[in-house]
Amino acid sequence: MCGIVGFAGGQLSLDEKFSVLDQQIETIKHRGPDDKGSYIDQDVALGFRRLSIIDLTNGKQPIYNADQSKLIVFNGEIYNYQEITRELKAMGYVFKTQTDTEVLLHGYEAWGKDVLKKVRGMFTFFIWDKQTQELFGARDFFGIKPLYYTFLDDGTFLFGSEIKSFLPYPEFKKELNPNVLKSYLMNQYNDLDETFFKGVYRFPAGHYFTWKDGQVNIEQYWDAEYQENNLTFEQTLEAIDQSVKESVELHHIADVPVGSFLSEGVDSSYVTSVLKPQHVFSVGFNEAYNETNRAKQLADKFGLTFHSTTVTGDMAFDKFPEMQYYMDEPDGNPSLIPLWFMSKLAKKYVTVVLSGEGADELFAGYVNYGMHTHNGVIKFMASTLEKLPRNARYRLAHSVKKAKPFHGQVQLYTSLAKPSDYYAGESMIYSFEHPTIFSSEEANHLLKPDFRNDGTVTGNYQKDFKKVENINEVKQMQYIDLHHFMLNDILQKADKISMAASLELRVPFLDRDVAALANSIPSKYLLNSKDTKYAFRKAAERHLPKSWANAPKLGFPVPIKQWLEKDEYYQRVRDLFSQDFVSQFFDQDKILQILDDTHAQKINARRQVWTIYTFLVWYQDYFINIDQFQSINKIK
Repeated sequence: MCGIVGFAGGQLSLDEKFSVLDQQIETIKHRGPDDKGSYIDQDVALGFRRLSIIDLTNGKQPIYNADQSKLIVFNGEIYNYQEITRELKAMGYVFKTQTDTEVLLHGYEAWGKDVLKKVRGMFTFFIWDKQTQELFGARDFFGIKPLYYTFLDDGTFLFGSEIKSFLPYPEFKKELNPNVLKSYLMNQYNDLDETFFKGVYRFPAGHYFTWKDGQVNIEQYWDAEYQENNLTFEQTLEAIDQSVKESVELHHIADVPVGSFLSEGVDSSYVTSVLKPQHVFSVGFNEAYNETNRAKQLADKFGLTFHSTTVTGDMAFDKFPEMQYYMDEPDGNPSLIPLWFMSKLAKKYVTVVLSGEGADELFAGYVNYGMHTHNGVIKFMASTLEKLPRNARYRLAHSVKKAKPFHGQVQLYTSLAKPSDYYAGESMIYSFEHPTIFSSEEANHLLKPDFRNDGTVTGNYQKDFKKVENINEVKQMQYIDLHHFMLNDILQKADKISMAASLELRVPFLDRDVAALANSIPSKYLLNSKDTKYAFRKAAERHLPKSWANAPKLGFPVPIKQWLEKDEYYQRVRDLFSQDFVSQFFDQDKILQILDDTHAQKINARRQVWTIYTFLVWYQDYFINIDQFQSINKIK
């Protein structure tokens, strides 16, 4: 709904703070074009941009408590705010607005940091207590809303919804972080805590912080937990459907029009079938399989107004630099392209959209969890061997991996092995020879010495694997994806790209209560020989035709391969790969060879080419053409 920015401590005078904060607020105008606000004193400066969603008249921020001793700036939505409002009013708190923002403020007065145990929603917020001179802030459970921070040499604690808001601060030094590029090449996104900007960090999901007297303390308040329930399969389907319906209903609360994104897949279709909004939106491409026709069939079935747009290669390449500017960090996931154009389309009709992110991580929807083949014999063998004791399975997995290549080898290995030994999340490519977009060795082979390191994708996961090493393997992989791919790729692009269009994107599957249920469902109901996300699909059949509930996962297919085979787009990419600045990062002959061979259809390295191309476009945005992009919001 908004964007927030601020800083605490430092050496700026009050006049300088006013000037700097105003510039910072302007850099995130796209997040909230409807209004802005600020608070500044000797200790802190807090800024706010508003996209009006709830209580359109009285929701201006900052919002103060009754005696003006505390104030809040808030980005996001608290979906159960009406219930909490009633509880707080019964305790004697008086509300000046009908906003969910005020619920957080009075909730903090009533319960302190335990207000985070009460709320359901997506959020980042800062509460300043003028009496104790303590700043309290938090990021939501899953990291749906972004938050970044850095510590500057002058003692400033700088924080905000987007990194670009740091650029106007006079003491902030924009410097490329050399440690991140390799992680990005292996994943197609940065999976480290530190960002591409040296010294700038992502605030962790499910955590809060306190700042007082120049000291920052960060604590965790929530994490996914896995304790299997005893529900029958039919009871599980009922629980899933009731949970989804309740969450969609809560995510529908707004004082502005609400629509939904719709693809052919079960996730967005389930949301749409429950929500039944007036407007639904889809996108297709000239050069690829087009989901819009099938999505329209479902919209027509429910009597919904269907809007679609067709994206051409010219459209995608022309707008791609702007997309990467809004992302803050490079993200090579091609799905941000359809999301960009779909968000622009949706903004013409609604201010809020619901989407299907999170269902795969919570309900085991990825083939990488153990559905690498549809061969019934191989699946039967794998499911039989899975019943062996863990240590026996792990020993057998080692033998399978060392064997000569055979049909079904990957399926058998991944069903037997310890996930921490092999799992590379959604960066996986289905072979032992090429496990990720770029393997560690391949990335080092392409990179100049200053950017090489010993890091691997699986190595970055080991800390999180240790947290869940005693639960079953499927849920271990779900936990990894929730804390890596979902957190640092999917949710980043969902927020940044939708907010670039001043559109609020809500994700009802990523709800605290939905997650608690999903994490308690036995894995045999979620992933089995019949399908991925099996129980979820069966629950969705209560609202959808079977052909939609059982549709394979496609997302929004993007024709990167077809574009790179066309001379006009190949040449655009080649021109960028050939520029002088590229030589500081890559062996140019090697990356040009990968591109040329892909264009000639000798190899299919589209993901590798696109990942490199994305980084170079982003680097141009922030280190070569930044003045051009900083003017974007001033023009709007």
